[in-house]
Amino acid sequence: MVDPLVALLVFAGVCVLGAALAWPRTGLLARVARASRLTERVLLEDAMKHVYTCEAIGRTGTLESIAGQLEVSTGKAAALLSRLTEMELVHTDEAGTRLTAQGRDSALRLVRTHRLWERYLADRTGVPAGEWHAEAERMEHTLSPAEADALAARLGHPAWDPHGDPIPTPGGELPAVERLTLAAAAPGRTVEVVHLEDEPREIYDALLADGLGLGARLDVRERSESTVRVRARGREWPLAAVVARNVSVRYLPVGESADEPAETLLDLDPGQTGRVLDISPACSGSQRRRLLDLGVVKGTEVVPELVSAGGDPVAYRIRGALVALRREQAEWIRIEKASVPAEASA
Repeated sequence: MVDPLVALLVFAGVCVLGAALAWPRTGLLARVARASRLTERVLLEDAMKHVYTCEAIGRTGTLESIAGQLEVSTGKAAALLSRLTEMELVHTDEAGTRLTAQGRDSALRLVRTHRLWERYLADRTGVPAGEWHAEAERMEHTLSPAEADALAARLGHPAWDPHGDPIPTPGGELPAVERLTLAAAAPGRTVEVVHLEDEPREIYDALLADGLGLGARLDVRERSESTVRVRARGREWPLAAVVARNVSVRYLPVGESADEPAETLLDLDPGQTGRVLDISPACSGSQRRRLLDLGVVKGTEVVPELVSAGGDPVAYRIRGALVALRREQAEWIRIEKASVPAEASA
């Protein structure tokens, strides 16, 4: 004969287990169902973004390219394309797969969220540069358009992500950007890096390890089909052409050299005004966040006013406040000297 207490305990356990499995919204089955729907939505959005990326570089998305990008079977890729077609986000014909107007708007919202999140990681956290892309790939599927707009406002509505890519506006406007790759730059010219492609990760990490970042200056010494030889900061080295194609540059005026460092706050005399051009990519995380919060953005006027007895730190007048910066911090802030002293322009 079964002990009534044991039977009661068994019944209670079954009830608890059943509730844990089937409880609406918080039960295990409900969570698994939500995770499944999220995974399906993520795959659909990733497929749509891949088609957008192909169009942006002048290619056409295919069943095989989608399967390869998403690391799924061609059968799964076909099912995703069918679903996107039903949702009127893509259309497919003999020429390949292309986005509809609605699909392009949706893809640009993903791109906007992705690039805003990378900007946030670069400016406001200590996350290593090599991890920005993967983290943004995850977050682009979780932030709503309203949350993305709030993030943009918090960051001061940036126009560019930390790799040099333009950030779409809330309305989906995206400026056309002409790219000259380092692999195509003419020998004998000095160039400035304006964009680093962050995929594949291995090449991006190699570029970072070489000290390349936005704003870096390079003298192009020689170029062949396999390598580009560059010089900067007193050293010369070769870059494989496949790596150099991931670096976009702009020509600097003839006569400029990569060995001529850009002027920083350290080049200002007491009382002399400098206008901020940018903050060096070498400054990241909490240090960068502090400078941005102080108003150190492009166009801000900065004047050194008080120098400590040892020469370090120096108190700078920034947006009406005196801010003490140490030498290594001042060296991160690149400026152009104002032609008129601060007193004369007041």
